[in-house]
Amino acid sequence: MQLVALLFIVLFPTMTNFSAAFQASRTFLSVKARDIVCHAIHRGRLLGDQSCPYRRFCAHKQQKRTTSVLQAEETGGAAPRRTAQVGDIVTIDFNLKPNGDFVAEPLFDMQGEQTFVLGGGNYLPGIHELIEGMEIGQSVSGALIDAGWGEPNPQLIAELQKENFPEFDQYEVGTVIWLKTGHKCYVTKKTDQSFTIDCNPPLAGASYTCDLKLLRVDRGPTSSFSSSPSDKIYEVATFGLGCFWGGELAFMREPGVVFTEVGYTQGDVEAPTYEQVCTGTTGHTEAIQVMFDPEKVSFQRLCELAMERLGDSAFLLNQVGSDEGTQYRHGIYYHSEDQRVVAQKILVHFGESCAAELKPSTAFWDFFGTLIGRVW
Repeated sequence: MQLVALLFIVLFPTMTNFSAAFQASRTFLSVKARDIVCHAIHRGRLLGDQSCPYRRFCAHKQQKRTTSVLQAEETGGAAPRRTAQVGDIVTIDFNLKPNGDFVAEPLFDMQGEQTFVLGGGNYLPGIHELIEGMEIGQSVSGALIDAGWGEPNPQLIAELQKENFPEFDQYEVGTVIWLKTGHKCYVTKKTDQSFTIDCNPPLAGASYTCDLKLLRVDRGPTSSFSSSPSDKIYEVATFGLGCFWGGELAFMREPGVVFTEVGYTQGDVEAPTYEQVCTGTTGHTEAIQVMFDPEKVSFQRLCELAMERLGDSAFLLNQVGSDEGTQYRHGIYYHSEDQRVVAQKILVHFGESCAAELKPSTAFWDFFGTLIGRVW
């Protein structure tokens, strides 16, 4: 316990705002940035902290969305852009090769043709940064891309003196030490009077070499995510599956899905916060908005995936798994008459005891309460 307490003091100096906590957490543990934000809001630590990195990212993305709307209205949506901007749907042909001794886990495709929303998550941030501003047909070769773990942080390396640790003789190079926060550290060096621990992720500093060509740039649906097939190449679907993080991941892994966004829909309060929605008093349900290419994945397949994800919870009212409340009610919220017909046929198979809603889509607010409607 003495070791844990001392390590916590050494490695976690007092943090007065969420930005510091975000940066430390992101360095310590490879988790989704929005998961960290979710936890922080739940603990009431984000209020008023406009310097939050993820909030700044969302502001940048929203600014790009607004610009896209103005450009679309000015041009009538006729001419496709020649350069890739945040919010565009881009298609690339790429190849990633790990550098050095780094062995990549098969978390995503490492090569071939892929389509996704620029600046909308999916794939490594370095790939998004590389593509922004490129022209259609432009290529890059041999670009270094961070593997997602960041550079080693020297502040997460500490030399600890023997006099403070009665158990000093137990620690050898390679010994694993766990902080009470759940973070994993390693003893990397030991002398007669001290030992050094490193709490950086083992893959900190790992990188890829990236060869990439931009093949295509498209805009997504506009007019409140109109899903008319004659309107745009891509369509949008909205699902309520209880807590949105796991459901979003299921859709992200589906071929043909180019973008996902978690948030809240079917409610009465504008710009709801996470805490407000959690009270169950705003009328919202946690939901996932999905943009997809109907030539590669059908709306029917997405509905089937949603119901597979629900499992037996499809028959529970206002509940998914152990999460209970109106904010966890589940349903399919259609964007067109065609979607309504498809969804209804699927829900009929579950019988009258199925508790899943089938309603028209309404305003969709993202995680931070920003309205997603004109363009994403």
